[in-house]
Amino acid sequence: MNQALVADAAQAPPAADLAFEALYRSSRDDVYAYVASLLRDRVAAEEVTAAAFERAYRKRSRFDPERGEQRAWLFGIARNAALDELRRRGRHSQLAAEPEDLAAATVEESAAANERRLAVFAALTALEPRERELIALKFFAGLGNAEIAAVVGISESNAGTRLHRAVTKLREACDGAI
Repeated sequence: MNQALVADAAQAPPAADLAFEALYRSSRDDVYAYVASLLRDRVAAEEVTAAAFERAYRKRSRFDPERGEQRAWLFGIARNAALDELRRRGRHSQLAAEPEDLAAATVEESAAANERRLAVFAALTALEPRERELIALKFFAGLGNAEIAAVVGISESNAGTRLHRAVTKLREACDGAI
């Protein structure tokens, strides 16, 4: 009963597949959060996220590390997949219901959290679509300014400036609502 625990080298996945698997594992939740923030539909976000990873897998040989980071390349693909879905719908989707806050301990805390959530949602809705996208890339997807710049096709300093302006507008709108 001496069976080898090591697979034949010919059966081992290529390095590119292992690298893509690592990218998938490190980015899947962030990509989903970003796509969900754009689509505002969890089911569609799951489908678009899967489609984005499928596209990225098919195009993995075209990735050029000299043009940017893998995560930025992946988020660019996810962004295009989400925009394709929005175009297919012919409209912007709406959030069906507010997510439940399971961590709220009291009714007062829950009411205050709901008030803040509604204020942020209203403030986000009032932003321009480009501003909402920057907010989503920064805070939902967790990308840095350089990665955001690569995804949306602008310079890093321009991304930082636009993001600062969007956050300022969001903060002012929230402060006025609460």
